[in-house]
Amino acid sequence: MNKRKTGDHYERIAADYLQKQGCKILEHSFRNRFGEIDLIAKDGDCVVFTEVKYRKTAAEGHPLEAVTLSKQKTICKVADYYRVTHGIGEFDPIRFDVIGILGDEISWVKNAFYYQRPGR
Repeated sequence: MNKRKTGDHYERIAADYLQKQGCKILEHSFRNRFGEIDLIAKDGDCVVFTEVKYRKTAAEGHPLEAVTLSKQKTICKVADYYRVTHGIGEFDPIRFDVIGILGDEISWVKNAFYYQRPGR
């Protein structure tokens, strides 16, 4: 399986997991010129921007460790665009989560990082 197909496969697993936890999936692989957000979901009244990381083994580190500051900034830029184009106000609740999949084990970290202001 190539990287894109592998990513899509584990993003679907993460989406199923979030739905079982009561979230509603709004978008899969939302892309614009700034980058991509793997999953956008609604958890209660909160819009959740979720990065999904998969590792077959921990040999390269835990997948939760793979969301760098640079990746966080990219996610925030894409989230800003999504918010503007979907009528989500500046004071509406949002959250940045990470789902790490290590082998068959799923870890969901809510509020994994705070909003990273673009350009800083």
